[in-house]
Amino acid sequence: MKYVVTGAAGFIGSHLAEALQVSGHDVVGVDCFSDYYDPGLKEENARGLDVRRLDLAQDPLAGLLAGADGVFHLAGQPGVRSFGDVFEHYVRRNVLATERLLAAAAAAGTRVVLASSSSIYGDAEAYPTPESTPPRPISPYGITKLACEHLARAYGVGFGLESVVLRYFTVYGPRQRPDMAFTRILRALAEGAPFELYGDGSRSRGFTFVADAVAATVAAMELAPAGATLNVGGGAEATMREAIAVCERVSGRTLDLRTVPEAAGDVRRTAADTSRIRAELGWSPQVSLEVGLRAQWKWAVARVGAR
Repeated sequence: MKYVVTGAAGFIGSHLAEALQVSGHDVVGVDCFSDYYDPGLKEENARGLDVRRLDLAQDPLAGLLAGADGVFHLAGQPGVRSFGDVFEHYVRRNVLATERLLAAAAAAGTRVVLASSSSIYGDAEAYPTPESTPPRPISPYGITKLACEHLARAYGVGFGLESVVLRYFTVYGPRQRPDMAFTRILRALAEGAPFELYGDGSRSRGFTFVADAVAATVAAMELAPAGATLNVGGGAEATMREAIAVCERVSGRTLDLRTVPEAAGDVRRTAADTSRIRAELGWSPQVSLEVGLRAQWKWAVARVGAR
């Protein structure tokens, strides 16, 4: 099978592209190597992969999808701290880029798995949160991801596009973005540096190890019915204080913790109801938070030691 992976030099995208290659698929990666974080880190992620520099928001896309059996669309501008002048980047790299890719996929008759986010729920009405929960995002990022979901449905209704939407819940593991909490915590532990915690640490997240997220993503392409929307959550929920304790345990070190005010756009809690994906795809998370953080700690220590 031939697959296109957008965002293939990113965190989840690079793991997905590698897993598809190992399974014997022909993989074409796409990434614009944006400056949201150091493009050099993305260059490292892309080693050994066929990743083409392409801006989905402006470059021609028809040839990209020629002969492709499916597109995994993971490219986008991440981060819930998306208020203010940066919002135009979220509109361009999420909404516009996705609309152009969906249009090209519909024209080519190519199936799409679309990466969305638990951020579309906002402060949800129910925990664990099922897919039927009314979306009420509280960050511009979450709003743009919800817009992408609506675009996928619109192209399905209007042009027969086959798509599946996956709502990822806080994915972590080796290569996690440098702005994300676990990367910052583990780097601080490795370097003996202070770490700034937003709020009092009582906010909780449903954490998903990257290998589990990749397995769910591949299963969605192969098994999910067109039009499906599925939560992808790791089954491990912890407050930030609890997660920091696990990080300290796996590292054998104590974090120099400083607290700062909470950031706008951060929800109080995320927890995925994964009943639907378990029933429809037979997928379930396999990696516990402690095992996953041990893997990420080894990666973080190696990176610090290589400097």
